[in-house]
Amino acid sequence: MTQGNPLLLILNFALPLLLGNLLQQTYNVVDAAIVGRILGANALAGVGASTSVQFLILGFCIGTCSGFGIPIAQRFGAQDYKHMKDYLFHGYVLSAVSAVFLTTVCALFTTQILRLLKTPDEIFRNAYIYLLIIFLGIPCTILYNLLSGYLRAVGDSRTPFIFLSLSTILNIGLDFVCVAVFHWGVAGAAVATVCSQFLSGILCLIVILRKSKLLHIGRENCHISGAKIKTMLLMGAPMGLQFSITAIGSMVMQSSNNGLGSIYVSAFTAGTRIKQFVMCPFDAIATAVSVFCGQNYGAGIFDRIKKGIRLGFIINIAYGILSGIALIFAGRQMAMLFMSADEVAVLDAAAKYLACLGTCYWILGSLAIFRLSVQGLGFSGRAIFSGVSEMIARILVSLIFVPLVGFNAICWADQAAWIAACSYLWPTLRYCLRKVKASLTAAPRT
Repeated sequence: MTQGNPLLLILNFALPLLLGNLLQQTYNVVDAAIVGRILGANALAGVGASTSVQFLILGFCIGTCSGFGIPIAQRFGAQDYKHMKDYLFHGYVLSAVSAVFLTTVCALFTTQILRLLKTPDEIFRNAYIYLLIIFLGIPCTILYNLLSGYLRAVGDSRTPFIFLSLSTILNIGLDFVCVAVFHWGVAGAAVATVCSQFLSGILCLIVILRKSKLLHIGRENCHISGAKIKTMLLMGAPMGLQFSITAIGSMVMQSSNNGLGSIYVSAFTAGTRIKQFVMCPFDAIATAVSVFCGQNYGAGIFDRIKKGIRLGFIINIAYGILSGIALIFAGRQMAMLFMSADEVAVLDAAAKYLACLGTCYWILGSLAIFRLSVQGLGFSGRAIFSGVSEMIARILVSLIFVPLVGFNAICWADQAAWIAACSYLWPTLRYCLRKVKASLTAAPRT
């Protein structure tokens, strides 16, 4: 990404990411649709009652793995392959430790987590079964996201997309078989998810071992370095914590929503699935810009960094406006993917939630570019405070306004969080660019 047309490079890199994200979210939509239409609204509520805590834990895993790819992208851009492979080894070690620790702790405290979320009694059993299986699959989530992050760091976004495509097809097939044929209930949906993630990770590992010699490590790389562990943690932990801190606000928000009853839990679940699907282009473009920034920072080309950020911002704003209009006027029809037309109250609530999101959806596109650009430049520690801003905004709305106006406050909590985060990230990004420019000017790279 250090040579050639920045727009074409960003779009070419983002396309496989976008298709992969769409496939993954298509599974989430199909998963919820199968559960909602076959098992009913209460089962759908059971699957969705723990969405925020899944985002808390799995988001930490995904964010940390993405952060581990930043020093690799920077060393790759600088053509410093020796240190790049050292970082690969340390990423493996840290990820293995994280997988064991998180799986054990989360599985042991599943019941307490659901009680903390005020999960209604009528959906508690389904929520427990689903969440426990998802927690047991944490190592599979880490495996795929770490290896796909490594591949993307060296410019290969197509291989992870291919394998994600295969696993998504398998996921949908297993989902239908486990729920509709074997009648495993919500457990079948969770098993299908974990199995597909495991397959994706194994396929990435096979490609790395057989075809990607650049990502092979030797004995000379397998030595623990305190300095490199520190670097990896400074890149990975803030990105993981950023997801988790954001999710704390979402947990408070979901707890408040769960207290409103199963109708609103079902509506929120359907609306969240649609929101995640529609935001896929934001994530793909922002990830491409992040890698673009990392590689060009490693190569010492400041002008390309600024140009890449500007292009990503324009693309996300334009898409945000168009997708927001779709959410406003077609939200109810989208929600009908998950339940029958007889569920009038649930559909009304879901449509209101999506329409409110649509009015500010372009802000989410800006947020994605700002945050991942800051991270791609190596300032993950500063980006974490955007998550704090989101957390505080969601908590304030949930604790102050939900008791006063109920679900109407839930419909506007995300937008308050996006505005708070952007208010912090915009000046932060400008500061980071000044620091990068100063460092490259002081010590030009060849």
